[in-house]
Order: sequence, then C-alpha cells, then structure tokens
Amino acid sequence: MPDGAAGDDRIEAAVRAVLGSLSGAMTATEAALLAELEALGREVARAKSEIAALRVEDINDSHIPAATDELDAVVEHTAEATNQILDCCEKLEALQAQLSGEAAEVVGTAVTRIYEACSFQDITGQRIGKVVAALKAIEARVAVATAGFARPDAPPVPAPEGEAASQTEGQRLANGPQLPPAAASQADIDRLLASFD
Repeated sequence: MPDGAAGDDRIEAAVRAVLGSLSGAMTATEAALLAELEALGREVARAKSEIAALRVEDINDSHIPAATDELDAVVEHTAEATNQILDCCEKLEALQAQLSGEAAEVVGTAVTRIYEACSFQDITGQRIGKVVAALKAIEARVAVATAGFARPDAPPVPAPEGEAASQTEGQRLANGPQLPPAAASQADIDRLLASFD
C-alpha cells in the first residue's frame, strides 16, 4: 500500500493526465469528469485522515496485549482452581474408603462427577487459546492495513477521553480481578479495611 505522499502524488498525476488529454474548451462531460476526479481526491484524502486519526496503534500497543494478558490470566486461574478441586476430590476418595454402604457410594459418585466436570478447564483453555490466536491475527492485520496511512509528519492525535470520563466512580473502582502484577495483596486489603476503623 503506498504511503500518504505517494498516494497523493498518484491522484494528482491522474488528474493532470486527464487535464492534459483535454484539448480546447471542455465539454460538459469532461467538466463533470474533472469534478468527479477532484471530489474523489478529496474523499481519499479525508478517508486517509480519518484512518490515521483512529489511533490504531493503541489497539496494537495496548488493547490487544491487555486482552491477551487477561485471557492468559483466566487460563492460569482456572487451572489453579481446577487443581484445588482435584486435590479435594483425592481427599474425598481417601475418605470414601472409611465409609460403607450408601454413604461410600454417594461420595464415590459425587467424586466421579466432579472429575468429569473438571474437564471444562482443558476445554476452556483450548478455546481461550483460539481467541488469543485470533486477537494476534487481528493485531497483525490491523498493523498491515494501517501502515500505509501513517503520516510521519502528522501531529499525534490526542487520546479520546470519553470512555473514562463517562464512567461513574463505582465503575472505575469495580473493574474486576486484576492481573497479578497490578493486583492488591490480601495484606494491602487488610490495611485498607483497618484504616476505616
């Protein structure tokens, strides 16, 4: 895809070629064609400007990596929870040997059902892996698609403030579980709660 200056030069060259092919006074058809070419040039310039202002670098530099980090954390925490569930099942199986009759059968059936239900962890891990791969493919395509529209001489477009400004204080504070590096420890939480006393 040509960069911005080369694309503008090609449009200008096309308009000059059309003008050069016209001899004498222009007919109404030729004037209409010229007007259409000029309008097309303006439309292309406007579209390029809008695409450049989309701040797609934020998508590739921030949004997609943050989304993949969150999904990776989901897989990790799901695996940890599943391992804890399986550890509890092993304890119940050991306890089952000390039971007899119907109680042993109920515990055995429940443990088997828990083991079967824990297959969700492998399935969700596979599905989340597919989503992460799709996000990375989108990231690569966005980078390729927008590379031709970046203008090195253009001033940076300020980040939009609408989303953060439109959130209530509660929405900003209640943003769900944090990734491990940003998460508050239980000690931090205990100190915060103690400060209210």
